[in-house]
Amino acid sequence: MIRSSLVVLYLVLYVLFVGIPFIVYAGLTGSADTLYRVGIRGLKGMLWFGGVRVRVEGLQNVPAGVCVFVANHTSNSDPPAVVVAIPKRVSLLAKKEVFRLPVLSAAFRLVGIVPVDRADPDSAAVSVNQAVQALKSGLSFLVYPEGTRSRDGRLLPFKKGTFVMAIEAGVPIVPISVGGAQKIMPKGKLAIHPGEIVVKFHLPVDASRYTLEQRGELLERVQAAVAAGLPEDQQPAAAAKETASP
Repeated sequence: MIRSSLVVLYLVLYVLFVGIPFIVYAGLTGSADTLYRVGIRGLKGMLWFGGVRVRVEGLQNVPAGVCVFVANHTSNSDPPAVVVAIPKRVSLLAKKEVFRLPVLSAAFRLVGIVPVDRADPDSAAVSVNQAVQALKSGLSFLVYPEGTRSRDGRLLPFKKGTFVMAIEAGVPIVPISVGGAQKIMPKGKLAIHPGEIVVKFHLPVDASRYTLEQRGELLERVQAAVAAGLPEDQQPAAAAKETASP
């Protein structure tokens, strides 16, 4: 827990002495680019204090323009690792609970993070529409279509909202396989264990070639790409059973 305490202390000090001044600056200037860069530096420091190494593969697969990054989600440690690995500014769809943090909620809104109420389908649909408009204005997104963290690290079924978003915005989807994060900080645990997270970018899938009626096909293609890049202990449960059977 000593390492975890150091990370928490670092974050508190970084937010107080670095984050708040740049939040005020972003609010006054109307530009969040500098605030975003400061946030990335903060995440890198957090990972360093946590003893977390990030190995990035497939950067050449990231297109130059706007896109939706789709990743698997196993731990609170994987969003920082993935955001740091992505070579462009991105926003996220984040559960509304994180917006209860007074200072951070202001930073989240300034950089374009969209809150989602997962318990309210109508509210979630409004959030997706907000993300579509942000994509059309030139801001890429990172999305976790499983909707929650996997408790055992294995890939969970994807939900369709992400793919509706990409189709309506007409932008490519970049599948991302994230390996090892569940060993750094398992779901339901506060302790941080040092180790390596592998972030693997796959070839983009052009969502503009799909209609809304074909969103299921798009989902299956992207989910298969994410699964293909995961280690055996993170494969979907059904796939793991098939591999184990004679």
